[in-house]
Amino acid sequence: MPQTNVKHWRRLDNAAKLFPAASSKRDTRVFRFYCELKEDIQQEILQKAVDRTLEKYPIFLSVLRKGLFWHYLEQSNKRPVVREEYKEPCSSLYIRDKRDLLFEVTYYKKRINFEVFHVLTDGTGASEFVRELVKNYLYLALNSFITEDGLEMGRAQVVQAEAAGVAPQVEMNPILLKPTNDVGSQVIVNGEVLKNMSAREYFAYKKQLIPDIMKAFHKLEEENDIIVIEGAGSPAEINLKKDDIVNMGLAKMVDAPVLLVGDIDRGGVFAQLLGTLMLLEDDEKERVKGLVINKFRGDKTILDPGIVMLEERGGIPVVGVTPYMQVEIEDEDSLTERFNMTKGGKGAEERIGLVDIAVIRTPRISNFTDFMLLENAPGVNLRYVKNPRELRNPDMIILPGTKNTMGDLKWLRQSGMEAKILKAHAGGCVVWGICGGYQMLGQSLSDPEGVEDGGSMKGLGLLPVTTTFTTEKTRTRVNGTLLHVEGNLKALENLKFEGYEIHMGKTELLEGCPMNQIHDTVKKKDRQIPDMEPENRIENSTDGISHGNVYGTYIHGIFDKEKIVSEIVKSLAEKKGLSMEEVEGVDLKAFKESQYDLLADTLRKHLDMKAIYQIMGMQK
Repeated sequence: MPQTNVKHWRRLDNAAKLFPAASSKRDTRVFRFYCELKEDIQQEILQKAVDRTLEKYPIFLSVLRKGLFWHYLEQSNKRPVVREEYKEPCSSLYIRDKRDLLFEVTYYKKRINFEVFHVLTDGTGASEFVRELVKNYLYLALNSFITEDGLEMGRAQVVQAEAAGVAPQVEMNPILLKPTNDVGSQVIVNGEVLKNMSAREYFAYKKQLIPDIMKAFHKLEEENDIIVIEGAGSPAEINLKKDDIVNMGLAKMVDAPVLLVGDIDRGGVFAQLLGTLMLLEDDEKERVKGLVINKFRGDKTILDPGIVMLEERGGIPVVGVTPYMQVEIEDEDSLTERFNMTKGGKGAEERIGLVDIAVIRTPRISNFTDFMLLENAPGVNLRYVKNPRELRNPDMIILPGTKNTMGDLKWLRQSGMEAKILKAHAGGCVVWGICGGYQMLGQSLSDPEGVEDGGSMKGLGLLPVTTTFTTEKTRTRVNGTLLHVEGNLKALENLKFEGYEIHMGKTELLEGCPMNQIHDTVKKKDRQIPDMEPENRIENSTDGISHGNVYGTYIHGIFDKEKIVSEIVKSLAEKKGLSMEEVEGVDLKAFKESQYDLLADTLRKHLDMKAIYQIMGMQK
């Protein structure tokens, strides 16, 4: 007989064994990652994002137990509850004999915070969790829109409303499905959550939603002369058409004529269209009044013989062949090819960018969220580079944070990446190091206490600083000002930033002036934080250095300010003799309208609008 409620135990590795014993109020062994977005965080959506992320990382649902000789991680049924930030950053999470989760997700205004006890994961694991969390949050947030009356609808329908010049209203999207996992979705009806359903459960239930669909349609019908309905998927899915409410099923319900559109860019468009017509019932085929071939590339005259054959065999006229268009229209969700392209994935080579930025992807890279704003900056191609051959000739190289500076510095040397970076710098390329990357750019690194690999090693030699690793960990939040900036990025002077520090080691300037004046927002005397020694309770201090075209800082989040990113991109573009004024001067709303106009003008040119108006009953 199978056992139930069996607890699964996981023994700690040798490094993690130290943390339960070493943690205290003075050193909590808790570290924080955070990501700041452009809009205020929605608690409900963030909670859903956490739940979805834990499906991929169930090990995080563990508590720490003490065995006879060792500590263990034990599977727990506890679930994290997202709430607004309520305590000092990096406060204790592990309390002996109290079986609490070892991580916490909070938020403050536009910021998502993730804190974790070091026993549970290291920096790399935490950064991966945060990346997944932010991705899920953006997917859930961007996949929907809140109307003026507080109801939820899909982004695609919002874009369509904007293009039509009308206010989005929930009747345009009466049924919204938001995936919660691979086999289930949250079902939202008329802008409000009904419940979560598996795919099988939804298919059995969906016909009960027909009254809601028809109510929405009739309301739109009262307010508009024309309603254009977009089908979802194919109208010829023979296993699904019996209960169809979004394709031919809906066309029948509202007695609408149909245009059938095929995507030639995917190949086999003639088989798509003819095969679909063959699988339709006679009454369904009668509804199809025209065929459209979409995303055509090349000379249309080459396609004409195929169109003649298509019309002969299908018995339905082709009312247009639309070209493949380069238009910038908001995506339906965040999981698009564009996301991969900005990270140097498939299609990165084809992405057009005035400014090329390469982030060195070291084996122990951390803090991916440092570059989110740069990834999405207009005119920027940001790439993650892990092979020296991929570096090519960027305008800026960024050495990111790392969980092991000396180990990743050895990798730079052994892989040949160091030589490539030094050559690029000699050619005038801007180089910026953050945290561990900042330490690598110095003259030397010393580890007398064996915090990392022990011993000492030479740095890249691009900054006049030396770093000594100590057992004391710097962990705090700051805001500050860029006061002394040399080289191509001098325009950054006097700009303000905020972020956090989390690192082992102290860096000493051998010459020159610090780059940043910073204000510690955590180490406040009036808070009387117990783990802060009196000499460390300094509210104002300095950070980093600018030396020619090389820049180093400990501040994570320094690239999270739009003004800083804008000035960096502008400066790099001007260095190449390019201007960013046109990009920066475009109003978002005006830009959207220009893209909608471009789309509309192209469609009018390549579609037989007279025939389409006749199909719609607008002309005889």
